[in-house]
Amino acid sequence: MDSAFLNGQMLIAMPGIGDPRFERSLILICAHDDKHAMGIAVNRPVEGLKVPDILERLEIKAADQAEDGPVLLGGPVEMERGFVLHTADYHAEHSLDVEGGLAVTTTREVLEAMASPDHHPRRAILALGYAGWGAGQLEREIRQNVWLTVAADEALVFDDAYDTKWTRALGKLGVDPQFLSSEAGQA
Repeated sequence: MDSAFLNGQMLIAMPGIGDPRFERSLILICAHDDKHAMGIAVNRPVEGLKVPDILERLEIKAADQAEDGPVLLGGPVEMERGFVLHTADYHAEHSLDVEGGLAVTTTREVLEAMASPDHHPRRAILALGYAGWGAGQLEREIRQNVWLTVAADEALVFDDAYDTKWTRALGKLGVDPQFLSSEAGQA
């Protein structure tokens, strides 16, 4: 991996981001190169929508112990499309490897695996949509203090304490959110 790219890192939205779709968002960067960046928000559950609801709509029979967590809003792009972010112990032909032992898969096969008692990823979340950036856009936003970056870890990605993920991500950097300002400056 080129160290200039943020694959496997997390973006923390700064106060005053100016876009309510990303307010207090925590986004795992799944792909980043000189042409684009793509990430999935991991702290925005869709009200009243659970994984079994999606499985049922797709006529996928789920085992009793299948994943039953909420569906997340992964971002504002292609919100009708599902993305499963999961541990790399599960891998399908079309899985995209993300740094740090994670992968993302968009095929029905991964949903069937999530519903299976035997062949499921150790940890997984289902998100609708993703966040995307064109060439150089994410780098500009970081320079403009729109995002902070932090190393991803399984607790931030997969646990269900959605209301505290943003604050905990800032805490990994030693930042107390009450001292953040929406004003950007340069030295």
